[in-house]
Amino acid sequence: MEINKNAVIARNFHPNTGTMQNRMTRLNDQFEQIRQSATVALADRVLALKASGRQVIGLQVGDPDFATPPAVIEAAARALREGQTHYASSRGDPRLLMAASAKLLRDENVTRAAETELLVTHGGIHAYYVGLQSILNPGDEVLIPDPSWATHSNMAIMLRGVAVRVPAPAERGFIPALEAWERALTPRTRVIVINYPSNPTGAYPDRAYLQALYQFAQAHDLWIVSDEVYGSLHFGERPASMGAFEPIGERTLLVHSLSKSYAMTGWRVGFLAAPRPVIENALKAGQNSITCVAPFVQQAAAFALSDPSMQEVTAQMRAAYARRRSLVMRLAAERESDRLRVIPPQGAFYFFLDFRALKMPSLEICRRLLDEAGVALVPGSAFGGQGEGFARLCIAASDAEVEAGLRAIFNWVEQI
Repeated sequence: MEINKNAVIARNFHPNTGTMQNRMTRLNDQFEQIRQSATVALADRVLALKASGRQVIGLQVGDPDFATPPAVIEAAARALREGQTHYASSRGDPRLLMAASAKLLRDENVTRAAETELLVTHGGIHAYYVGLQSILNPGDEVLIPDPSWATHSNMAIMLRGVAVRVPAPAERGFIPALEAWERALTPRTRVIVINYPSNPTGAYPDRAYLQALYQFAQAHDLWIVSDEVYGSLHFGERPASMGAFEPIGERTLLVHSLSKSYAMTGWRVGFLAAPRPVIENALKAGQNSITCVAPFVQQAAAFALSDPSMQEVTAQMRAAYARRRSLVMRLAAERESDRLRVIPPQGAFYFFLDFRALKMPSLEICRRLLDEAGVALVPGSAFGGQGEGFARLCIAASDAEVEAGLRAIFNWVEQI
């Protein structure tokens, strides 16, 4: 019997014949277009190798190696002791909404009303999900730079949209030319998605580029979803927020998270800033998916965003990433390999290593690096076609791990 790939076989007892019969049950065919997260799959493999006794330097996962600040943990513990263990407001605790609004104004020069233009979410990925869900209709096209975080395109597909990749080649600093956005435009285009500083490249454009992109969106009546979870992690001038070009909030959705800036990846808390009609839709999506974010987590997040001491914590983490960035560039200068080009990132905590001289698929490069050199990276192809020949290295690890990992990579490159 030939089986459709979108179906599974269930064995049912037929009441009339007394026999077991096969029943075909269809699955969601949208998931045929979606790949599992390469980062998560690789992390699982690394854990399995470590469990078997292998020594592996894991430079693949974007999880800060810093502990959540003790004062943040205490804020959550205090809320737990006060009995904040029941349902919270589905929109978000007023204290956290006010703290998020103040943070946007303080750091990004963005004005968003706490009561109507903000929504607390279950991490940045949930903010992206409910935001995109609020504006996307089946068949709408979503323009996404290539390379970019795979979830940006996967989520558009899950929501019955069409992900259209806009080339952002290395030769342009991983920033799409404005003409490339124009060429990708069709009558079905509805949304532009950007993520600066970028995962996986660490690149971000200047204010003039973002302003021109905003004007392009205005001219063609497009929504803009700007993933700014790495906004506080930069190695030069702070990147501009797309929301800064829009004082009245007509078409821009800003995705924020506390995961990277405050080492709170496991707390799963973030927020969406968007025009009021979008927030009202996103609120419905949140109410019917997660109900609310845990109240004690919200109190911890409110403390992190509002207490002045926490800004120093973020600054210290940023300084540590800058030190590791300098370490990588120094080691790269010492080795001077024509087989591996190291491009300094402008922000986030990633290097997008250029292995194109090897003429080898990035997936094969990463498999061999893991098996032969004991170093885990993410293949660039996981981020789109323009990522082929590259691999993402994360410096959210100790200085010693970063140095040992990079030396092992150079040794491997020189030996193959």
